[in-house]
Amino acid sequence: MNSISANLNVMIKASEKASKLLIRDFGEVEKLQVSKKGPADFVSNADIKAEKIIIDELKKAKPSYSILSEESGLESNKDKDNVWIIDPIDGTINFLHGIPHFSISIALKSNDEIISGLVFDPIKNELFYAEKNNGAFFNNQRIRVSKKSEINDCLFGAGGKINKKLYFQFRRLGSAALDMAYVAAGRYDGFFQNNLNIWDVAAGIILIKEAGGLINEINLSQTKNLDVIASNPDIHQKMLEKIDNF
Repeated sequence: MNSISANLNVMIKASEKASKLLIRDFGEVEKLQVSKKGPADFVSNADIKAEKIIIDELKKAKPSYSILSEESGLESNKDKDNVWIIDPIDGTINFLHGIPHFSISIALKSNDEIISGLVFDPIKNELFYAEKNNGAFFNNQRIRVSKKSEINDCLFGAGGKINKKLYFQFRRLGSAALDMAYVAAGRYDGFFQNNLNIWDVAAGIILIKEAGGLINEINLSQTKNLDVIASNPDIHQKMLEKIDNF
């Protein structure tokens, strides 16, 4: 086990606590799937409950830190330089349809820089985390981006609207946070999507950087309409040429 900061430790505990609720609720969603009404209200409720668990845990540890979360927006506290950025369910549509591919994403922004982040997939029990200058990890194993340099050997993650025909292999799995974690772990060779929110990508940014990947400059003071293009360094230029104005 590599040494991790107290802050990351709290983030991991918070995500594990919230995941118990999400796993239970996801089981209910699978049952609700067959009813006429469907599980939409139930899912937005799961989102809110999971977020509350995460916020409560983080506040116990750092009561003065500010918080930016998908459901509650920005809560400015005494310490405005340190901000937790939280997405309780990234991949809500998958969750809603009983598809087991979604994640909890928590990041810590300190003085306009993401210094730690985690993406946790509760159903597969896969935890990706990274801290500034300390590397990126998957379930305690060090991870690196892939080394592929030929576009035809690559697999990319994507999301959102794509306006042009793309001549390479890509998947849209519906959770940007997991897509970015997959790039960090070398499962994907790159990822691109427009119009993302900061809570979708905050943890992914540091995961990719600490795993040796390249990612475009992202304005962390902007909460919405963010574009992300990330990949391993060897394929980056070729990927940019292929997706030009995607």
